[in-house]
Formats: sequence, structure tokens, C-alpha cells
Amino acid sequence: MENIIKIRLQELRTEMKNKGIAAWYMSGYDPHQSEYMPNHWQIREFISGFNGSMGFMVVTLNDAALWTDSRYFLQAASQLEGTGIQLMKFRIEGTPSPAQWISSQITSDQLAGTDATCISVSAFESLQAELSEYEIKLTDCGDLLSSFWTDRPDLPMNPIFEHEVNYAGYSRAEKIDQIRNHLTEKKADSILLSALDDLAWTFNLRGNDVDFNPVFISFALISKTSCTLFVNQAKLSDSLKDKLQSEGINLLPYQDIYSDVSNIKGKILIDPDRINYALKNALSKDAKVEYTLSIAAILKAIKSEQEIKMFEIAMQKDGVAMVKFLYWLNQTAGVENITEYDVLLKLKEFRAQQENFMGASFHSIVGFNGNGAVVHRSVTPETAASITNDGILLFDSGGQYLEGTTDITRTVCLGNPTELAKEDFTITLKGTIGLAELKFPANTLGCNLDLAARHAMWQTARNYGHGTAHGIGFFLNVHEGPMSIRQEFNDRVIEPGMVMSDEPAFYREGLYGIRTENVMVCKEWVTNEYGRFLQFETLTLCPIDTKLIEKSLLTDAEVEWINQYHQQCYDKLAPELNEAESTFLKEITQVI
Repeated sequence: MENIIKIRLQELRTEMKNKGIAAWYMSGYDPHQSEYMPNHWQIREFISGFNGSMGFMVVTLNDAALWTDSRYFLQAASQLEGTGIQLMKFRIEGTPSPAQWISSQITSDQLAGTDATCISVSAFESLQAELSEYEIKLTDCGDLLSSFWTDRPDLPMNPIFEHEVNYAGYSRAEKIDQIRNHLTEKKADSILLSALDDLAWTFNLRGNDVDFNPVFISFALISKTSCTLFVNQAKLSDSLKDKLQSEGINLLPYQDIYSDVSNIKGKILIDPDRINYALKNALSKDAKVEYTLSIAAILKAIKSEQEIKMFEIAMQKDGVAMVKFLYWLNQTAGVENITEYDVLLKLKEFRAQQENFMGASFHSIVGFNGNGAVVHRSVTPETAASITNDGILLFDSGGQYLEGTTDITRTVCLGNPTELAKEDFTITLKGTIGLAELKFPANTLGCNLDLAARHAMWQTARNYGHGTAHGIGFFLNVHEGPMSIRQEFNDRVIEPGMVMSDEPAFYREGLYGIRTENVMVCKEWVTNEYGRFLQFETLTLCPIDTKLIEKSLLTDAEVEWINQYHQQCYDKLAPELNEAESTFLKEITQVI
């Protein structure tokens, strides 16, 4: 593979020379700034061979470098080996920024370029500003791959379908009215929507254009008096097309957005993190542009009562599937020859038995022993390790249901754990419980809550390099903003209705990975003379492996949390299981 990558780099450099570009920046995103995207826009993977979900890259006429975060350091090092592409460890002290690295590679009389359709407004302007400090100009040079990516996949043509209002809670008309109310508040005339999950949520539509994410490629322009969805209409059935148009939604071809916005007048709201720079550049010179976070992203993040009720149904279904999987694993590991890939297939198989299952919510991460320390390991039949009855297995997986999206990680011990493994597991679990049990004032930022998950780890000189919690979509993307709980600053406060993960972790390279991840929802707690206070409620239903718990490291309150949680798991899941599975569940949820 490294030889193929070297050839592609040579071909890219030929195109760069033809365009007069000395450095080409690849954002790692598509025109919608998606974390996961159709194969047509997997440019970074095509050029580098690295297929992680996060990473950006720079190619110069003589060198190349790729930046990714700690989730992918091990994976990237392996996939880039022999390609000549340098691995840059993002957010690690001493790692140069792309602009700094470019400035060391080219001179001020040379041009840096990028494809403006695949970089956000904020990212383009930030890179442009930083490069200007070195007197280097950034220009839009378009897509440079068309001449040599001859078998490039076409844009997907998968059907779009309706997510019925009995699941969604609010109709399209109600959601569009909410957006228009926001326009009135902001004294604006229109808003441009680009993020695919914002569009799917707004229009109560779903698709299959991106693996694991039930979204479809489109743009939308909503004004006080009109609403236009830019989408390939061949993906809509005649009945759905008629229904949308009868509701006052205009339908135009996907690519028409770039010409249509050139006619806009008045004040338009755009989200600089979600709108690509080429689209912003196509706006009419008469338009008054205001940068602001997409109101659709804000509304989507705060789940309605109906959506939370649906989430509870999805979590129960997912919990049943997980217990069936754990029972299978208990009966099979050490008896039959199974691999990490078999685990991946079984996780999907048991979920597929549940009503309204629509597919996995991401490619399951499965790691036995040392493989568990590869944070976002993507297992294949060729790379799957055998699983014995002596070791620690980490599996991170999730499902898409009409009722919601799930995301769960469990770490289980096959055989007898070491004292060190029990200590690592228990201290990490204390972080999961610490966040789940936290009470906090309204208007608190996620970065201020992060300590609750890391406190026990920091007191024992442990840590993990990724975030603690991300938002989760409602039958949408498993990673959803704009809020998060992590050490890095995020100006979005945590609000009631937000559904988020809870996933402190610990990794010992070469030995194992440990993570207990649940999904939780933020709710009101109390209001008194000191203000409003909020709390989290855990939604995930799946036992935690008590074999890995060192009880002496837990407080009485933490022990009580585990016992109450396991009782809840048994009460809600046992009626949906057969006798053998129910007996097994009773055994693994015994009081500690």
C-alpha cells in the first residue's frame, strides 16, 4: 500500500505544480464539514492511507505531514509507515501547527492552496490569518484529484425516507417555525443550513448516504417566507416529493445552492464552523452576513420529552441485545475459536433482532488485551485477533433505531484479572460514576464538569487523552455537537434535554484498554434561593463486569450506585430475555 500512496503523492504534486501551488492543505472534511462522509470525499484517506475519522494533512512539493489526535496515534503510525508522510500529534506540546509547518517548507513568494468547498469558513480564515504572519498567501485551488483519481466513487444515490412525527415529536412545520422565530429574534432575513444532521433533523427526513449516519447530502436555505431544500430529487419518492412541496418546501438540485445564494439580499445567518468557504464566497455582495452557531444545531441538541421517551425505548432494546451478546460470549469464549471480528458481527446480529433496528451507529471498536489500547481500532477479518478465556476484552458499539441512537462501551474480563487490571478498571469506573452522579448549577460549561470524571484518575497519576462526553443524536449521528465535556474550552453550557455519553477511560499500551461508557440525559434537579441545579440520569441499560471491580477502592455511595444500577438493568431487561439469559443476568447483577 505504501508504494501506491507514494505514486498518488507524486501525481498530486504534478497537479500542484500545474496550479502553481507549493503546499496543499486537506481539511479532512467534505462540503458539509462531516466527521464521517461518503467515499467520494475521502480525499485524505485516498492520498495517505489513513482512515481515521479525524485528521488534516499538508502536502508540499517535497514532503507531507498528517495531524491527528490521541485516539489515532497508534493507528496512524501504522498506516503511514513507509509512505514518507510524517505523523504530527495534534494537541501535543511541541507539535507545529499546519501553518508553522508550511512556513518551514515554502517561501513567502510561493502559494499555499486548498479546496474551498471542503474547508469551513472559520478554518479557512484561521489558516489564512496564521499563514499571513509568515507572508504566505492561501488560495482556493479547487479539487486537485480529478485527473488521477480515475475510479473515484460517485456521490451516493440512496433513497431518502421520512422519520415519522410519532418518533420525532415535532413536525417539519413546527421545526421550521422555530427556526423562523430565531430569524425574527436575530433581526435576520434568512439562514443557510449545511450540516447533514441539522438538515435531517429539521426536515424529519433520513437517508443512507454516510455509513452509520442516517443522513443525506443536501443544503437548505430558510427565510421568513420561503424554504428550499437543495437535494438530488431522484432520491425522493414521488409521494414524498409531493408531500414536501405541499408543505411549502421548494426542491432544487443539490449543486444549485452555489448559484442560488448569489441572489440573496438582506441579513443572512451562517455558521462559520459548518458552512464551507466556497459557499460563503458565493453569497451575493448585497448580503449582510452574520456568523452565528446554527440554531438547528442548538435545537437538535436539546431533546424534547418525546425524543427522550423514545431514547428510553431504544436503550432498553439495546440493553436486551447487549445481555444476549454477553451471554453468548460467556458460553463461547475459550470453548470455540472466535476472533475480535466475530464479536463485531455478533454485536450487530443481536441488535438486528430488535424491532426498528436500522443498523450500527458506528464501526464497532473491538480490542482483546493489547488491542484494546488502540482507542479507535477498526477491526477487519484480516486484522482480528483470536479471543481466549484469558484476558480483557473492550468493545465499543452502538445501534441506530427509529427510537434513537445508542453508544455503549463495556470492558469484560475473560479468566482471572490481575490486581493491576482491577485497580485500573475500578479507578476508571469511579470517573464514570462521578460524572453520572454529579449535581451542578445551570449554565455550567462542559469543561468545568470534566474534572468529575478525571478526579480519581488524577489522584493516582492516571489520565486519558480524549474527551469525556459527546452529544448523541436522535436516530442521527452518534457524535453530535455543539456541546461536549472535555478539558478543552467549549462555550456551550450543558442544558436539560441534552443526551450525552459518559466515557472516562484508561489505556495501558500492549496490555489492555479500559472504558465503561453509558449514555445519559441532563435533567432539572432543584431550584432554590441559590439558583437552578441540574443532574444527569443514566439511560444505558447493561451490566458492568463486577469481576474487574476492586471494592476497597470504592466509596459506599459508589457501591450503592452500582448495585442500584444493576437492579435497574435486571428489572427492565429480564422480562425481555429467555430463561437462560435471564438467569445469567441475575448472576452478573448480584449485589457487590
